[in-house]
Amino acid sequence: MNILIKNGRVIDPAQGIDEVLDLLIQDGKIAKVGKGLQGEGEVIDATGKLVTAGLIDIHVHLRDPGQEYKEDIVTGTRAAAAGGFTSVACMPNTNPVNDNKAVTLYILNKAKEEGLVNVFPVGAITKGLKGESLSEMGELRDVGCLAVSDDGKPVASGELMRRAMEYSRPFGLTIIAHSEELSLVGEGVMNDGFVATELGLKGIPWVAEDAAIARDVMLAEYTGARLHVAHVSTKGAVEIVRQAKKRGVQVTCEATPHHFTLTDEAVRGYNTNAKMNPPLRSADDLAAVRAGLADGTIDSIATDHAPHHIDEKNVEFNIALNGVVGLETALPLTLRLVEEKVLPLADAIARLTVGPARALGIPRGTLEAGAPADVTVIDPELAWTVEPQKLQSKSKNTPFAGWPMKGAAVVTIVGGKVVWKK
Repeated sequence: MNILIKNGRVIDPAQGIDEVLDLLIQDGKIAKVGKGLQGEGEVIDATGKLVTAGLIDIHVHLRDPGQEYKEDIVTGTRAAAAGGFTSVACMPNTNPVNDNKAVTLYILNKAKEEGLVNVFPVGAITKGLKGESLSEMGELRDVGCLAVSDDGKPVASGELMRRAMEYSRPFGLTIIAHSEELSLVGEGVMNDGFVATELGLKGIPWVAEDAAIARDVMLAEYTGARLHVAHVSTKGAVEIVRQAKKRGVQVTCEATPHHFTLTDEAVRGYNTNAKMNPPLRSADDLAAVRAGLADGTIDSIATDHAPHHIDEKNVEFNIALNGVVGLETALPLTLRLVEEKVLPLADAIARLTVGPARALGIPRGTLEAGAPADVTVIDPELAWTVEPQKLQSKSKNTPFAGWPMKGAAVVTIVGGKVVWKK
């Protein structure tokens, strides 16, 4: 199927393009970007809208297999498409854990048959996420995993993490680190600070994150492995990555919309939809994360989309599960950074496209001729309100319920096929 997108503001940071142009899609590929293009097939008028490479989220939880009551590949990829994402990388903390060929193939086959967007499975670093012995990384790579992670849990043993990094190199795998020092986390359930004290909740100090990231960065420097640090949330974490990049360490990192939008003040009222790991931090940390996005220290914006059933959130704060859904609110919250002059628009788009593509090592995130025709058309002025029951995700655990938003994907195209139209 051929599609011609006319008169949109085409933004492709990978090629340095930012101007009003037409985009022609033929046979599932980007055929041409230019002025006055002609073509047969569907015509989409993008006047007043942005046209970008399909957004990429390198950190989602699709909960499939094993926890389909929270989310599954069908609903998760539908939420992704509604949010403008054409590719997602799904974490391995499924049931059973994605630490072997069979689970990876299940995810890939179901995504191919029933999913709306590209799904890239992330394999486990350790068997069963137990942190005791390494998974068969070569087998995982052979069947389609481009990265490995024990997300949700840190690899506590420095020696095991060292071996994982050494083992990852010949397979070209990215190590995605969930970095926290559990002995410092203890029984903490939110950021350690004034709000935690006032609420009578046990806190998690910033040093729990910083110490673990420092270790992982030094191990990457020692081994020469490719490291991606998930969900940085502290001032120290941003600075550790910034300095590591200056030294030439192969490290990238991501920030989530909730960590650059909310602080631990959102926990007041014991709001379990503001409970996540790492926790919402202080205003100083939020400012540092924004500064990291602005100067390129933080390469990617990722949602850490973590759906939970209402019964797992509608409980006492101490026992509520960590995580929030984010695929459908990430784009407008990122555009809010542009409106607040934290980021130029092109840089914001880069953090959602070419940045994550490079971190994961996938040939996407650009509108270059010959690239897969994954395209997002965005209306930056579209006003809407977050109504949890209208979200496409099976779960509704968002901290942004009732928030006014501006900006949304109005057309999402995957492989030359329109999969979402608003």
